[in-house]
Amino acid sequence: MKHIIIVALTAICLASCSGVVDRPDIIPVPKEVAVLSGEFVFGRTVKIAYTSEDLAPSAQYLACDLETVAGCKTELSPVWRNDDILLALSDDNAPEGSYSLEVTAKEIRITGNGYSGVVNGIASLRQLVYEASLNSGDKNISIPVCRIQDAPRFEWRGIMLDVARHFFTKDEVKQLLDVMAFYKMNRLHWHLTDDQGWRVEIRKYPDLTEKGAWRHFNNHDRKCQALEKSEHSLNYRIPEERLIVHGRDTLYGGYYTQDDIREIVDYASVRGIEIIPEVDMPGHMLAAIGNYPWLACGRDLSWGKLFSCPICPGKDSVIDFCKDIYREIFSLFPCEYVHIGGDEVDYTNWENCSACQKRMREHGLESPAELQSWFIHEMESFFNSNGKKLICWDEGISGGLSETATVMWWRSWSPEPVAKVASEGTEVIACPNATFYLDYAQDSKSMGNIYDFDKEASATFGEDICNVIGVQGNLWTETTPSEQRMHHQIFPRLLAIAELGWSLPEVKSFAGFNDRIQSHFAILDKMGIAYRIPDLEGFYDVNSFVGSANLELSCQDKSARIFYTADGSIPDMNSAEYTVPIQVTETTEFTFRTFGTDGRQGDICRTQFRKEKYHPAVQAMEIQPGLSVEWYDYAGDICTGIESASFNGKYIVEDVMIPEGVKGNIGLIIKALINIPETGIYTFRLFSDDGSLLTVDGALVVDNDGAHSPYEKIGQKALEKGLHPVELRYFDHNGGLLSLDVLSPDGEKLSYEGLWFTGK
Repeated sequence: MKHIIIVALTAICLASCSGVVDRPDIIPVPKEVAVLSGEFVFGRTVKIAYTSEDLAPSAQYLACDLETVAGCKTELSPVWRNDDILLALSDDNAPEGSYSLEVTAKEIRITGNGYSGVVNGIASLRQLVYEASLNSGDKNISIPVCRIQDAPRFEWRGIMLDVARHFFTKDEVKQLLDVMAFYKMNRLHWHLTDDQGWRVEIRKYPDLTEKGAWRHFNNHDRKCQALEKSEHSLNYRIPEERLIVHGRDTLYGGYYTQDDIREIVDYASVRGIEIIPEVDMPGHMLAAIGNYPWLACGRDLSWGKLFSCPICPGKDSVIDFCKDIYREIFSLFPCEYVHIGGDEVDYTNWENCSACQKRMREHGLESPAELQSWFIHEMESFFNSNGKKLICWDEGISGGLSETATVMWWRSWSPEPVAKVASEGTEVIACPNATFYLDYAQDSKSMGNIYDFDKEASATFGEDICNVIGVQGNLWTETTPSEQRMHHQIFPRLLAIAELGWSLPEVKSFAGFNDRIQSHFAILDKMGIAYRIPDLEGFYDVNSFVGSANLELSCQDKSARIFYTADGSIPDMNSAEYTVPIQVTETTEFTFRTFGTDGRQGDICRTQFRKEKYHPAVQAMEIQPGLSVEWYDYAGDICTGIESASFNGKYIVEDVMIPEGVKGNIGLIIKALINIPETGIYTFRLFSDDGSLLTVDGALVVDNDGAHSPYEKIGQKALEKGLHPVELRYFDHNGGLLSLDVLSPDGEKLSYEGLWFTGK
C-alpha cells in the first residue's frame, strides 16, 4: 500500500510539473499511470518491431487494429531500427500478464512478462487509440505521452458463453473474443453441450452433431418468439440462418466442425485468451442420449421432476464413451483446464438401475450422490493422465474433491461448502449467480454488485481468498437467440467484471469507473457492439407525490434518446421524445424506451406516478419488536395462494429475511407494523429471488411477483408519522434471496432497530 501511495504521488508531481492532460479512460483501471505533456502522432505509415519471433502474432494483431482504427499502413519487423512501436519481453520477476507501456513523442514501447503481458499492453494502447479516434475528426490520431505500469489481480478473468441453448457462429464468437481482449479478459469458458444441443464435432460419434445439433422448436425458442412480440424487440428474433428444412420439419441448430474449433482457439490464443471447453456430464446429456439411447440406464429417457435423464455410470461402455469424447476434446483444446459440469443430476434412474446398483456395491457406495462422485473422480483421473485439470460446478463438492480439482462457485445461496474447500486449498473460480449471471435482468444494483464483489468475497473466504483464482460472468442463452441479444446481456456488465478481475481494490472506485465508462459507450458503438443502454434514472417503479411532481430523466449513456407514452402502449421513435422535465399533476402511468444512436431498442421502463394524501397511522394497543413470519410448503410460482399450502412454522425476526432453517419450497407471509418517524414520502426497495409483493396500509407498493432471477423493484408511499401495517409475501424453491430497505424522505436508509413491530 505504501508503494502504491508513493507511485501515485510521483505521478501527480510529474503531471503538475509537465502540464498534463487528463488521465485516459482505461478499463480496467491500471495500477500506475503518469500522463505527461506532449503527444505521439500516428503518421500515414506505422512501423512495428518485435524482439522475439514468439511476438510476431501479437504484432500482426496490433497492426490490423491500427490500420482499421487509426487509418494508417503498417510495416512489421523482427529488428528494432528506431521504429514507431516496439513489442518486447521483460526479464524481471513481475507477475504473469504484467506489462509496461511507455509513450513518448517519438515512439511507443510495450514490454510484457510473457506473451500475455504484451497483449495486455496492446489492449491499453488500443484503448488510447480508440478514445483518440472518437475526437480526431480529419486529423491524424494522436495519443498522450504517458507511462503505465500494470499487472493483473486474478489469473482467471473470464466469461462463459452457452452455445447449446442457442447457437452462435464462428464470427460471432470471434467478435466476442476481440472485445474480451480489449478489456484484458483471458478465459472463454465455452459451454458446448447440453440437453438442447450438441455443438462440437466428435468424429467417432458423428450423430452427436449430424442429429444432436438440430432440434424442433422447444420452449426456449417459443419464449423468445413470445418476447419478440410482447416487447416489440427484434433482438429476440431467432436468426433464419440457424434454421434448416428437414423433410417437412423446420429445425433449429448449428455446430462447430473440428476445423472451426481449431481456428477459433488459434484466434483466441493470438489475443492472449485461453478457451476452456465444457462437455457437461453425467447430467445435461439428452442431446447425446437421444441419438445413442444405450447411454441411459433404461428405456425411460424422459425428464425427471427437475432435471433431464442422465447417462448410466454403471455401464463400462458408457464410461468408454465419455473418455472417447474427451480424447477428441483434449486434442482440440490445448488449455490446462477442462470443465466437466457435474451439476443438476436426477438420480431416479440410477436408483432403479441394476448396473448402477452393481457399481455402487463394487465400490462400497451408499447413495446415488456417491455414485456421481465416483464418476467425477473416474473422469478426473483420466483428465490428469492426459495432462488436464478438471473443473466442476460447486455441486461436485458434496462427494469430496481431489487435490487437483477446481470448483466453479455458482450457487449464491450456498457459499459455506465453497468457503470450506477453499480453506483446504482447493482452487475456486467465483461466479455466484445472484451477481455474475449475465442472462439475469439488470436492475439498479447489478453493476455495483459486480464491481464491489470484493466485499462479499472477503466475507465469504476471509484469509482463504488467496485460493480464489478468479471471477467470471456467465451467459446462459435460453432467451438469448441472437448476437444482438447476446451483446445486450453481456455489455456493459462485462466491463465491471473486467475491472474487478484485473484491478487492485486500492486503485479502483465505482465512481471513477462510472466516469471512465462514458467514453466506452462510444467505443463499443464504434466496435459494433449492441450494448444494453443503461437504466433511466429519475423515477421508481411506483412514485408517490402530494400536490405535483417533476419528472426529470437522465441516462448514463448521454447519446441515448428517450421516447415515451402515457397510454400503456410501447413507445417507438414516432412517440413523444423526452427533452425537458415533465410536470405531473395527476396519477399517470408512463412507459419509456431508450434508443441507441444506431436506432437499436433499449429496455422498456414502466412507472406509475400516484397522487396521494399522507395515509394516517393506526393505533396499536400492545406491540413488541420484530416481524411475524409464517412459512408454508408452497410450490407455486406467484405469491397469491401461499396460505393454501401446508403450514410449516412461525418465526419472529428482527428484519426482513428468510429465517434460518427455512429451505426447499418456501412460501412466506411476513406481517408487521412499520414505525414511521416523521410524515413524508417513504421509499421501499424490495429485492428477491423469486417473487415478492409488498403492501403498506393495504395498498400494493411493490410488485416483484413471479418466478424470476434476483431483481430489485422500488415503490413509494406517502405516510403520516406513526405505525402502519405491512404485509410482504415471498416464494422460492431453491435457496432464495430476500431483503427490504426502507428509505426516509431524504433518501437515507432507516435502521431496522425501532422500525419493525408486531402486535401481541
